Amino acid sequence: MPIAPISIAARLRRPTFLSIWFAAIAHPGYACPDVSGPQTPTGSDAEVIGTPLELPNGQRIRNRLLKSAMSEAMADRHGHAPASMQSLYGRWADGGLGLSVTGNVMIDGRALGEPGNVVLEDERDLEALRAWAQAGQRGGARIYMQLNHPGRQCPKFLNRESVAPSAVPFKKDMQALFATPRALEPAEIEALVERFGRAAGIAEKAGFDGVQIHGAHGYLVSQFLSPHTNLREDDWGGTAEKRRRFVHEVYRAMRAHTSEGFGVAIKINSADFQKSGIDEQESTETIVALAEAGMDFVEVSGGTYEAPAMMGVRKVKDSTRRREAYFLAFAEELRAHMRQPLVVTGGFRTRPAMAEALRSGAIDMVGMARPLALDPDFPLRLLEDEGEPSIETPPRRTGIKALDRLGMIELTWYEQQLHRMGEGKEPKPNMSPLLSAAGTLLSQGFRGFRTRRAR
Repeated sequence: MPIAPISIAARLRRPTFLSIWFAAIAHPGYACPDVSGPQTPTGSDAEVIGTPLELPNGQRIRNRLLKSAMSEAMADRHGHAPASMQSLYGRWADGGLGLSVTGNVMIDGRALGEPGNVVLEDERDLEALRAWAQAGQRGGARIYMQLNHPGRQCPKFLNRESVAPSAVPFKKDMQALFATPRALEPAEIEALVERFGRAAGIAEKAGFDGVQIHGAHGYLVSQFLSPHTNLREDDWGGTAEKRRRFVHEVYRAMRAHTSEGFGVAIKINSADFQKSGIDEQESTETIVALAEAGMDFVEVSGGTYEAPAMMGVRKVKDSTRRREAYFLAFAEELRAHMRQPLVVTGGFRTRPAMAEALRSGAIDMVGMARPLALDPDFPLRLLEDEGEPSIETPPRRTGIKALDRLGMIELTWYEQQLHRMGEGKEPKPNMSPLLSAAGTLLSQGFRGFRTRRAR
């Protein structure tokens, strides 16, 4: 069904009966969010970035800078959260961030997206999780845990099988690493929904301020949303509304397992950037529906393992390059249909571009990832009303064509910067990409290297 801007705008000015009903059953006592939207910040560039933001759940974010999820790959083979997470996230909190979103925490130990994923299935690591949350909250910062299930994006060498909405194979050049998944049974889908909800409840018990559903980059939630990977004809697929059911049920389960002031957000694709995938129109409809249900903020990204637009590998217009952010144009169009807080991650490198995007009202927080792996104090420099702070993230190349063609040098190189900070060291911007690649190959083998596709 095509979007009707007038009817959507009307629904957002006065919440629909359906949205109020859904929110009420999802979270008893839930109050429908203020749909007038966050106040657009004013002042100098540093003042705009430093303006606090209040989320619909009442949480105050001390500034407009968000650390987007980066896969830390620090857990042991049992998925336990290590003490190095405390060092890493404490370092980012001290660096001035308003809100950190953790790397993807898996809700099922039988389904890992990559080596070193933290797994959250029960309360056995509660004390370690509490220490992680407290470190990320130093100085008044906030921390959300990103919860995820990889679905079909499970490397063969890590998992006995992979499951997904439908048995859709990967493109040929990836089939050696990723098996064709088994289609989930309805009862299994309901069990996964409950896993998401239970994990959110444990995250709150551990002291995290909220959770973020990973609904982007081709993982399980994204697979249910996309007509490319969801070929079902039952209650979980066949129409756009039914493809959205899984993410709505996950949201409902999270609200049922958590208290009223706990945050629930989502990271979601603007599009899949592949044939027969979800397009911007359907994605907009999905995001508007989630906003009406009560999401506390929406982070916009795009792409999948097979079409990694989130890595900046797709061609962009000159106008997009000048404005730095990859998905800002989509956010601007989305803003006409919803007023929940919006975040765009990918491409921001200078203070003027960040402030311009915030001042325009298109977004409410600036998401960053790689810059914070190079300079954890970059937020503090952005918040100081002097100089022209900026950061460069040039391509990392080994000079060996076979390795560089894989495109994974970038991820493993930045991943090792996170490991340094987890060990209490400073990042090493001049680290050799070749030595970085060699370290990954020695520790995890060629297959582990190649599976570093997305975050």
